[in-house]
Amino acid sequence: MKMTFRWYGESDPVRLAYIRQIPGMTGIVSAIYDVPVGEVWPLDKLRALRARIAEAGLEFEVVESVPVHEDIKLGKPTRDALIANFAQNIRHCAAVGVKVICYNFMPVFDWTRTELAKELPDGSHTLAFDAQAVARIDPGQGIALPGWDASYQPEELKKILDDYQAVDEEALWANLAYFLNAIIPVAEEVGIRMAIHPDDPPRPIFGLPRIVKNRADLNRLVHLVDSPANGLTLCSGSLGADPGNDIPALIREFGGMGRIHFTHLRNVKCEPDGSFFESTHQSRDGSLDMAEIIKACHDVGFAGYVRPDHGRMIWGETGKPGYGLYDRALGAAYLNGLWEAVDKFAR
Repeated sequence: MKMTFRWYGESDPVRLAYIRQIPGMTGIVSAIYDVPVGEVWPLDKLRALRARIAEAGLEFEVVESVPVHEDIKLGKPTRDALIANFAQNIRHCAAVGVKVICYNFMPVFDWTRTELAKELPDGSHTLAFDAQAVARIDPGQGIALPGWDASYQPEELKKILDDYQAVDEEALWANLAYFLNAIIPVAEEVGIRMAIHPDDPPRPIFGLPRIVKNRADLNRLVHLVDSPANGLTLCSGSLGADPGNDIPALIREFGGMGRIHFTHLRNVKCEPDGSFFESTHQSRDGSLDMAEIIKACHDVGFAGYVRPDHGRMIWGETGKPGYGLYDRALGAAYLNGLWEAVDKFAR
């Protein structure tokens, strides 16, 4: 597997030079962040990003993410032009050597948390989701949660939420199928593999449909367009927030099909009411058996890209919650160590 690290560009306080020093690190996962959603990423910006990453001695082969405009998810008449722009972004990414594009089809909200700095007993801080707090929120009265996409003004958000009143899960599936039928042939043509990210958390929230939550959803997704270019980002932390999801079994099934192109590996500690917080990567601290997850990856011969997903904020580090250097570096080292042990004793 190829170990990679998320980097948010020159504004990211984590320096590329520091990322390069993490043992086993091969590449950077990044994107173009200053172009509005739905527009085409200029090729010169992608070339400059690739050059900056290469200068640091790292590869740029994974984009996360090319955002999907809400009009595409809603199935509005404007979607064809927006899908054409998305297809052009696939071509531009391929032109600079990108092999995998991660994206998601979550309505309105990307990952959702109620706390960005939950203090753990050891004094570290982490991302957390309080199911009871979310259940008390009335979307019609406004939503104020940390970490969500604040690009919408209150009236804009209300309009989008109103639009989704007419979109149930089946309608969202139909809109995803329409999108994939348009872009997967482009991905096949230029050698890109598309990797959808599961819903985070993997359940409906605020009355919005969620369709990438579990084994049945993943199976339906890969058969919407039966192509190796139509694949998954297997995020252990997102799917693992539902104890009913057997992550090693999912890896063995979909990895065995060759449909896992990217993995996000992190651990979560789940509570009976659906709440969870993001623990260290170690199995003993969370609800997921990371050693078994790595073994499943090894068993199916996974040779794709992996990144240590969110980490705690430790050792006084400040910056973007979940995306500090130190704990993600520890996570990468831990995952590499598990892989080395599994590989050695499998011989």
